[in-house]
Amino acid sequence: MSAPLHGLVLAGGRSARMGRDKAALAAAGRTQLERAMALLAPHVERAFVSVRADQRSDPLRAGFAQIVDRHESLGPIAGLLAAQDEHPDHAWLVLACDLPLLDAATLVHLLRHRASSREATAYRSSRDGLPEPLCAVYEPSSRTRLAAYVAGGRDCPRKFLIQADVELLDEPNPRALDNANTPEEYAAAMAALDPAAGATSRRLKVQYYALLREQAGRREEALLSGALTAEELYAELARRYRFSLASGALRVAINGEFAAWSTPLADGDAVVFIPPVAGG
Repeated sequence: MSAPLHGLVLAGGRSARMGRDKAALAAAGRTQLERAMALLAPHVERAFVSVRADQRSDPLRAGFAQIVDRHESLGPIAGLLAAQDEHPDHAWLVLACDLPLLDAATLVHLLRHRASSREATAYRSSRDGLPEPLCAVYEPSSRTRLAAYVAGGRDCPRKFLIQADVELLDEPNPRALDNANTPEEYAAAMAALDPAAGATSRRLKVQYYALLREQAGRREEALLSGALTAEELYAELARRYRFSLASGALRVAINGEFAAWSTPLADGDAVVFIPPVAGG
């Protein structure tokens, strides 16, 4: 008899290559984390989000049941270890949060062919033929081997699956497991989901000062946006970060020069929002 199944979305990464939190990026009208959790929910008893300890109070992640990493600097394998420790008698359907092209049919196919007598069931990559570890089912029997693997100083989940007893499946949709780790990969994925929207997305670099920096929780970021003007971009960011200042209280600079709010944005623009200076 198969072990009961829980779901785990891995959202504890630092998104260094993307330049902003991948879990919070929009995908098909929701954040990538929300979309991944919605894909999991119909197939598992409970769905959890894997987080680092310093992410527990993040508003996006706080909306879901969490499993907190117990190991630092291990990457995604830390989330699976923590999940297996908390619920050792359950199998785990594990998903990365940065799979914007993942579809329900791919998950259904994976679960229909789940080999519960083996340590894991995973897809064989359509790119290199190696196991795809971040859309896979890990059975309770994998726990001992996984713990020993990490205790031996290793942390690559793909290499773990290479040596484990795994049922490998061919991907029904060859693009479903494409990761979006960089702004360029994310733009390509958005274009695949919606060619019209993808064609109008712009890669922008935004800097924040004073109160805006405090409210955004960052000095700068690289992002993709469909905003046509500086004013549309500010409105988009004001919704995301709950900025308290209206655009009329700010000045905007584009590529180092002050500009009107109606100035059209181009791919690659550097945009700076400048609040009023206290006492000026």
